[in-house]
Amino acid sequence: MLKKMHILSLLLLFVILLFAGCQEDSNAPTDPIDNSNSSDQSLSKYGGSDDGYYDFDSHYRGNSNAVYTLSNSISGNEVIVYRSRHGKLYSAGSYSTGGLGTGGGLGSQGAIIVRGNFIFTVNAGSNEISVLSTGRQGLKLVDKVSSGGITPISVTVHRNLLYVLNAGDAGNIAGFNISRHGKLSPISGSIQPLSTSASGPAQIEFNPRGTVLVVTEKATNSITTYEVGHDGVASAPNNQPSAGDTPFGFEFDRRGRLIVSDAYGGGDLLGAMSSYNVSPGGISLISGPVANTQTAPCWVVVTKNGKFTYTSNTGTGNISGYRIKHDGSLELFNDGGNTGSTGEGSKPIDMVISNNSKYLYCLNGGNQTISVFRIDNGHGGLKPIQTVSGLPVGSVGLAAN
Repeated sequence: MLKKMHILSLLLLFVILLFAGCQEDSNAPTDPIDNSNSSDQSLSKYGGSDDGYYDFDSHYRGNSNAVYTLSNSISGNEVIVYRSRHGKLYSAGSYSTGGLGTGGGLGSQGAIIVRGNFIFTVNAGSNEISVLSTGRQGLKLVDKVSSGGITPISVTVHRNLLYVLNAGDAGNIAGFNISRHGKLSPISGSIQPLSTSASGPAQIEFNPRGTVLVVTEKATNSITTYEVGHDGVASAPNNQPSAGDTPFGFEFDRRGRLIVSDAYGGGDLLGAMSSYNVSPGGISLISGPVANTQTAPCWVVVTKNGKFTYTSNTGTGNISGYRIKHDGSLELFNDGGNTGSTGEGSKPIDMVISNNSKYLYCLNGGNQTISVFRIDNGHGGLKPIQTVSGLPVGSVGLAAN
């Protein structure tokens, strides 16, 4: 009897140890493998002095932390992919959009955006929009359609609706339905003009509720809104003057207020930002223009907590930070508008903030780099942690997921 009990005790101990081992394995860390000592040092087409190689198809390839930009090449537009670990970027390949770029800056915000498992891009050189899906094997071209106009420069998505801003010729906006598989189909009656045939548009974006489209017009110093019906059709344009000159990039905060950069035609140290309420009836000023004493602020991002907003100053090679007060008014940080430097001659353009608002990425058109900053979510300060080099001349747009 004692012998049987001893055997049963041993069996029970073995089962307990086996179960504990399974539990330990299931809770094993899933951080990326450090490939710094790997013998495979093959780099993607785009990478630079501070870049490392990140294996897109490694065991960690399901990680959604990625940053995307567009090559905008006239010989074939590509989405350039970087994976992010602890904010730092690692080259992860490039993927054709099936269209063409222009080889130069587009003067716009929103040339590439990410929504869910899809990436939406403009092909400004071939007058098209492309849709790519993200997956374990990288990116895959899902669809490519005419933009409904000439020189598409900015796209925006709300649920199953996409609108594109076409800057060429007289300029217009055009709407599309998005299928569950990422296919685009034009919305009848959605093409609408801009305020004039020479408006110099910069960006299009839905408000958070998807009821209003906003377009900034640099040449007319105005902001145009379009009410969006339940059928996805945009109304005729409603054009209103902006508070500051040359409204350029913008972003909505978490309460649906519009934060806009005022570039003042690139005038020396004249830059500013303004904030507005937005309704189907148009815009109403909250504050601004609030000067930052820098030159040519153009692109805008807002932290997910809605506390801070930043604009990149192309003319002075830096980034300015503002606090967004509870009433939506803006207050410049106490740093003279120089919250983060991207370097002399860098000409910072597009920006994007990581989903957790811990990192800010800035594309620099002057030296074809991406500057990476860590955001102090308590005070909004920016700490530089990396510079990624080697991008093609004319690269535009930044997106992240």
